[in-house]
Amino acid sequence: MKRIKSALALSLGILFSTPALAEWPEQNITIIVPAAPGGTTDIVSRIIGEKMGQELGQTVVVENKAGAAGIIGTQALVRAKPDGYTLIMGNIGPNAINYSLYDSLPYKKDDFTPITLVISVPNVLVVNEATPVNTVSELIKYVSENKDRQNFGSSGKGQSPHMSAEMFLQRANLDAEHIPYKGAGPAVSALLGNQYTFMIDNLPSSLPSIQSGKFKALAVTSDARVAELPDVPTMKEAGIDNMVVTAWFGLLAPAGTPDDVVAKLHKAAKTALESEDVKTRFAGMGGQPGGNTPAEFATFIEDQQALWADTVKAANLKMD
Repeated sequence: MKRIKSALALSLGILFSTPALAEWPEQNITIIVPAAPGGTTDIVSRIIGEKMGQELGQTVVVENKAGAAGIIGTQALVRAKPDGYTLIMGNIGPNAINYSLYDSLPYKKDDFTPITLVISVPNVLVVNEATPVNTVSELIKYVSENKDRQNFGSSGKGQSPHMSAEMFLQRANLDAEHIPYKGAGPAVSALLGNQYTFMIDNLPSSLPSIQSGKFKALAVTSDARVAELPDVPTMKEAGIDNMVVTAWFGLLAPAGTPDDVVAKLHKAAKTALESEDVKTRFAGMGGQPGGNTPAEFATFIEDQQALWADTVKAANLKMD
């Protein structure tokens, strides 16, 4: 009997000295990309996901869920368990613009736990190499005089490229039809095929086509020229005032994700963003790396939501 009691005591001691749950993370982590492959959201997710996986000791998988201005992928995130194993690369569209652009959304502002800002990038006004324009003023004249070319593409309704183009049309006093695509990759492919006239795209997704000469870059939406395109003017230099737009992308988890898990995710992301190879790759995309705290990122998102609410109201834009 004493032996049985001793064995039982030893077993209980081992049981209670071992954590009830294995140390997080114990399985692969998924980053949802609410857009098609090939765009900035996708590119950035794969870059930082690889580095975070090395830091956390688990594989980080990128899963594309495109459609409906980022709503489909975002809805998938808020339905996921708040255990840190499912994240999303949020961005200015679904996490700021959409709240004022849509009367109804299948998610709320408090459905998310911010982790950190990952990258900020300017947008760029581009046309196909065959389009007979080389400046913003020439594009305005070309669009106004050619009814069959009064159209523009974007990575989706309500995304930063779409809203930037709407701003541009207002400031240039132009009318043009919007042709939305399920992400920057398909939008870039369509412009390479000259299927519409112009696009204001996040710089990283159009930069390869600009550098190869397949796109002509007419202006950037930053307040200063970008190092990767030193000969391309800002919108202000090109004659379009009040046209500074910065697109941003950052990691979010479902609301209710444990604080200690969020802290580990933030640490892994920050370490990745501070690595020289990521900084070099982001710089080559014309982007600025993030790394702010979850609290700072939450405040940033709130400010962006207010900013775009004013912009959407001034533009008198609404989506079904």
